[in-house]
Amino acid sequence: MELALEPGATAFVGPNGQGKTNLVEALGYVATQSSHRVATDGPLVRQGAARAVVRSVVVRDDRRALVELEINPGRANRARLNRSPVSRPRDVIGLLRTVLFAPEDLALVKGDPAERRRFLDDLLVARTPRLAGVRADYDRVLKQRGALLRTAAQARRGGRSSARSGRRAESEAAFAAAGAGDVLSTLEVWDAHLARHGAELLAARLELVEALRPLAAAAYASLAPGSAPVDLAYRSSLSTESTGSAAGSVDAAGAAPTGVAGAVDAAGAAGSAGSADAGAPDRAALEEGLRAGLLEVRAAELERGVTLVGPHRDDVFLGLGELPARGYASHGESWSFALALRLAAYDLLRADGGDPVLILDDVFAELDAQRRRRLAELVAPAEQVLITAAVPDDVPAELAGARFDVAEGRVARVR
Repeated sequence: MELALEPGATAFVGPNGQGKTNLVEALGYVATQSSHRVATDGPLVRQGAARAVVRSVVVRDDRRALVELEINPGRANRARLNRSPVSRPRDVIGLLRTVLFAPEDLALVKGDPAERRRFLDDLLVARTPRLAGVRADYDRVLKQRGALLRTAAQARRGGRSSARSGRRAESEAAFAAAGAGDVLSTLEVWDAHLARHGAELLAARLELVEALRPLAAAAYASLAPGSAPVDLAYRSSLSTESTGSAAGSVDAAGAAPTGVAGAVDAAGAAGSAGSADAGAPDRAALEEGLRAGLLEVRAAELERGVTLVGPHRDDVFLGLGELPARGYASHGESWSFALALRLAAYDLLRADGGDPVLILDDVFAELDAQRRRRLAELVAPAEQVLITAAVPDDVPAELAGARFDVAEGRVARVR
């Protein structure tokens, strides 16, 4: 299928299950190389096909670039730029920038911390594509360190089992065979790698949360005037002993921990006196904090076989007035907060230079009349907006523009 899109608003209208989301998902994949619906690439390929290919001509600052992605489930994906192969698919990230809001985004407010971490990291990569490499390096080190910890945990459990049954000699032999000393020395090496990559990722997240806070607050106030104000705060897994920061991530009820100082403060800012930029995170301090934090929980990690400290354990606290949004916000408030986060991301990318493509996937049907009108007014000035809707009435008049009907696998322009 080949589809020409133009500036302004474009609506894809048709019954559910006809492929509207697949169209905008393809554009989102070119931008982020991930899907907002599914965790793996397999469901993105048509049943019975071995691969899928997405091609997109991106026009930015009067320059055109042809981006091609070949999706190969179970194998390495491939990418080409202007018909020339690139060494890594992530090398084309950043050429197309999108901000996509979909019903799944309700999980940003109501879901697990992983949803909010992904939101931050995807936005970081969209703004600074080289951070895709930092993110990949951190994930690689985390995986390898985790495998080492699982090996050590299994050896310790096997040793205790032997000791309880009276076979102390077998217990000691099993632990020695596992190379306990080698495990600990190797773990120190991985600690250094994890702290280095983790500090860079953590510093970038802290700066991003600070940049998002006023933008999200303003967007929410526009969407829901008269409602309680909203705020964001980064919550690190580093303990107060390691960094003097707020300890732990947001708890199960969504309550924010208290107490701030040191490398990471409650607002998410970090810095040190006399640094070149007093408002910028001090990466050296964060790296040292991560190493100290890992050392502090070493016994627990060896017992459980998992890495307990690092950006992969962090969260973003979302506040609504004096309360955490998670667990206390109504359905409408949660929708507005999630929308505000995406609109803040859009404003941030736009401020960096060049309008990203704004994608609203089946959004308006979930909003009341007031929020629908306010959202339409906010996004109408965008350079390019793509909308999906089940019926024409779900598309606000303020966003009237090109329209395609989608049915039975066919896309036809009707306006």
